[in-house]
Formats: sequence, structure tokens, C-alpha cells
Amino acid sequence: MKEFKQFDIVSDYSDHHFASSNLSLFGKKKYCFTNANSSVLKKIMQEWKILENNLPETIYVRVYDERMDLLRAVIVGAAGTPYHDGLFFFDFAFPPNHPNSPPNAHYHAHGMRLNPNLYSSGKVCLSLLNTWISEKEAEWNPCSSTILQVLVSLQGLVLNEKPYYNVPGLSNSPNEMLSKSYNNHIFLLSCRTMLILLRKPPMSFEGFVHKHFCTRARFIVQACRAYIKGCAIVGYYQDNGSHSSSTIEDSAEFNALMEDLYPNLEIALTKNTASVIKSAVNLGNSLRH
Repeated sequence: MKEFKQFDIVSDYSDHHFASSNLSLFGKKKYCFTNANSSVLKKIMQEWKILENNLPETIYVRVYDERMDLLRAVIVGAAGTPYHDGLFFFDFAFPPNHPNSPPNAHYHAHGMRLNPNLYSSGKVCLSLLNTWISEKEAEWNPCSSTILQVLVSLQGLVLNEKPYYNVPGLSNSPNEMLSKSYNNHIFLLSCRTMLILLRKPPMSFEGFVHKHFCTRARFIVQACRAYIKGCAIVGYYQDNGSHSSSTIEDSAEFNALMEDLYPNLEIALTKNTASVIKSAVNLGNSLRH
């Protein structure tokens, strides 16, 4: 299968959340994204270069040759978090006064709230986007802030090990039982998101989605089994037998919901893996003839 580049320029933006944004601009603003001499366009191209050369290995980005104001990114959920092995998509639109204002952002939530900072509507609350109450120095700085910093912040500060404490004020009154329960809920929603992405991956990321879930299918299935059986805490399953040998008590509701979802997820992952392997075999055969 052709390698999926971390950064690439594509053409079709029709399913982008902000596809219709900036189209009603007039006057000088109308040409800020197309005029080669535009300071906005030059700054966006600088953003592209930064992304192309500095993306972490678990973040992938697509930009658009005919709509340079738009950008789509996917973040792979990190090990040790309730987001592990999930794929989290974000659409961005640079404003006509970029970089004076931060990009507009939309999370592909599919109606689910997987984090205090990510609303079910797709709203993204982040200091760097000026959408989260914070100290002035944490907000967007026109002189130094970049879209790369936004993506890294989403990965490290939002999709983290204990997202329960992202709720303002809760970090000052730790409650590990509630945090663990929240992680269970998040993982359940992440699994539901996997099913949606397998059925209809975002455009320009179809191959990446299918290959990712083919590669990670075995681990995801084993992790689900371990969580249902109480052999591992959500986020901490390891594929080396080093997880807890004692039974971990989870809520009856979590176990029931996971047991209901698990068969559908296993079937979807199995079908996806078979499809990816078949495509690879067909490609190999066509190259030999």
C-alpha cells in the first residue's frame, strides 16, 4: 500500500466543515488567500512549511491547493490514555486577517463529547485558539503562534491521560475514582467513533484510516477484552502480559455498554483488515502483470 505522507496537498475539500467559509469576502479580503503578494497567503505558506518539516509522528495534515485557507488534521490517540488507538479529526480555517487572529477550529465529534474541551457540536475550547479562559500568555500570539502549536496542544493538553481534570477547578480537588469513571466513558465513545470512521472516513484520509485500524485491530480487540474482564485499567492495557493480574472493579453500566459494543467493533475491524489485505494482494498482482 502506498505510504501515507504526514503532510500533503490535495484538491477535494468538499466535505470540509469550513468549505463555505470565507467565500462571501469582498474587496481586499476576497483576494487575501489567492493573491501571491498577500501577506496572509505568505504566512499560510510559512505555516505549511513548518508543518511539513516538524509534525510529530502521530499527527497527519492535509491542505488544499484551491483553498489555502483550509486545513484538516488527524491526531492518533496516544498510548496510556483513554484515547489510545483512536483517530481524532479536526478541520481548520485561517481567517482573512491571519495571523492577527487564530484559526477557526472544528472537531469531528459525531455528536459525542469525548473531552471537556471538545464539545459534541464540534466546538474546540483551547487557550491558543482564544476559546478557553486562560492567562494572556497562553492565548494566540500573532507574532509567534502557529497551527503546529495548536495541534501539539490538542495532542498533549487535551487528549491526555486524565481528561477529567481538564474541567476548570477539578485539578485542585483530585478524585481518582471519578477520573477513572470518566476515562471509561471516554474509551467507550472513542470505540463508537472508530465504528463511524470505519464506515465513512473523512475525505483524503480514507487509506490512512483503513490501514491504521488494520494495523491496530488486534491490540484494540485485546484491550477491549481486558477492560471488560477487569484485567486492565482503561488506557493502561499492554500487549506484553504485564497488565494487572488482579480483577479491576468497573461499573456495571460500563461493562454492559462495552459488551454490547464490542462484537460490532470486532466485526468491523475484522472486515476492514480483510479488505486492506485483499487490496494489497490485488495491487501486488496488478504490478506483476
